[in-house]
Amino acid sequence: MAFVRIWVHVVWRTKSSSKVLTIDKRGKLFEHIRENAVKKQIFVDTINGHLDHVHCLLGLNADMSISKTMQLIKGEAAFWANKENLISPKLEWGDEYFASSVSESMLDKVRVYINNQEDHHKKVSFQEEYDLFIQKYGYNSHG
Repeated sequence: MAFVRIWVHVVWRTKSSSKVLTIDKRGKLFEHIRENAVKKQIFVDTINGHLDHVHCLLGLNADMSISKTMQLIKGEAAFWANKENLISPKLEWGDEYFASSVSESMLDKVRVYINNQEDHHKKVSFQEEYDLFIQKYGYNSHG
């Protein structure tokens, strides 16, 4: 048996940064993402977001890559939201996402950050936040 504890903070946005994730829609969507994740044996610790993006702290299991996890979460969530007519015209995610490992010592800080997205984005736009992540973690946003 494999014993794995890998924490990952993932962030993804709506296609064209469409501001369709209103508070009432987000609540229903995030509840569904949590339920679906349990069925897929993906541990979602914390999930929240803002009008055009989602933050999620999750635990990877031993059998699944980040790309497969994101496919299962993002793809299924959009499929479900569109089947339920949750968001009009329809929910589409952008292709890219940001993912970074989180150490055990930083879990509480990341949880607070994710849970405070509404207040955070009164001061900082998602694009500014995204650019800061890319810079802070040394990613090249062009691949």
